Amino acid sequence: MKAEIISIGTELLLGEITDTNAAYLSSELPALGIDLFYVSQVGDNMDRLYEVFHRGWSRSDILLCTGGLGPTEDDLTRETIAKLTGEKMTIVPELEKDLRAFFSRRNFPMPNNNLKQAMLIPSAKALPNPVGTAPGWFVEKGGKLLIAMPGPPRELRHMWENQVHPRLRERAAGGILVKRTLKVTGISEGAVDELCGELLRSPNPSIGVYAKPDGIHVRLGAKAADEAAAHALIYPVEVKLRERFGQYLWGADEETMPSVVGKLLQERRLTLATMESCTGGLLANTITDIPGSSAYYKGGLVTYATEGKIAHGVDQSVIQAHGVISAETATAMAKAARLSLNADVGIGITGVAGPAEQEGKAVGTVYIGIDHAKKSLTFAGKYPGTRLDIKNRAATNAIFQLRKLLLEL
Repeated sequence: MKAEIISIGTELLLGEITDTNAAYLSSELPALGIDLFYVSQVGDNMDRLYEVFHRGWSRSDILLCTGGLGPTEDDLTRETIAKLTGEKMTIVPELEKDLRAFFSRRNFPMPNNNLKQAMLIPSAKALPNPVGTAPGWFVEKGGKLLIAMPGPPRELRHMWENQVHPRLRERAAGGILVKRTLKVTGISEGAVDELCGELLRSPNPSIGVYAKPDGIHVRLGAKAADEAAAHALIYPVEVKLRERFGQYLWGADEETMPSVVGKLLQERRLTLATMESCTGGLLANTITDIPGSSAYYKGGLVTYATEGKIAHGVDQSVIQAHGVISAETATAMAKAARLSLNADVGIGITGVAGPAEQEGKAVGTVYIGIDHAKKSLTFAGKYPGTRLDIKNRAATNAIFQLRKLLLEL
């Protein structure tokens, strides 16, 4: 089946929001054996909407539309579909009842404008939206499907997972694509490519190597009649890649570096504390993004000024001898964090995020110290990019360096 995504909203064309919905749906379709041929963005204008819908209806088997299902005058998706199909919209009492109940639960009167969200055409079925006011439309006509979903990503994902995906799954015919992603860090994209070697020439599963913020991702994609057959194709290739990547492989699929390291800390019954300078608390934020991180994370100190470092246990003589931006100070910060917060492991980060050099050190220079009673580790890095890029890369690499130390304990 050929699919087309139509993202609706003038705000998309003005660059006010990023179209994450299209990216999400694009990643979901291969597993259903659906080929995506086109992606369009169109503003809130009836003539242009109809033009895009009419073109998509003529060349694709499935139209997936996002946005334009709100209650305002410029929400025109329903009207466009009615015009496309030549059908008349009418208010569905059950949908109106649900809408009024939604507002009643929130102690708000329902504006009359919202009544349009209770409308359907004869060939459309309503897709429930328990996290918003806009029901989706599932239109089947002339052997084709037109599926309209709300624009807010939270509402769209909920509707896709609970309403649309199951319906399309039932209709899936022919082969499907199963994807598996292995995540590597500590080596370059070129080095990963070399380790993949002759496996890159495999037609099924296919292999792609991509640079990402958390390292290098190696994606395997297998086409088969069903999921079991696809996984059987992926498995032997994945085993070979895992052997080749060794310690550089840190996770797969939806795993994140902070979640993987959090599991290592829990498995070893270790606790963690941090002291940050140039990253300004970003490392602590990254760690605490993981639910349950309080089980192993004692806390973090942001000692942006030199006096703050000294006040929290960094020996002044270390700073005087080596400077604030140094491996020695990073290690001293890690130890001070560990001791002051009574943790098993400490991380210290110091560096130059910009815009100007400091202590003769270039912008992007970062030192990371990891300290444990039995072992310590220091890393020196030079990161390109903006101030935020440098902070992000430093925080990401600090977690990777922590993983390295934990594996050596």
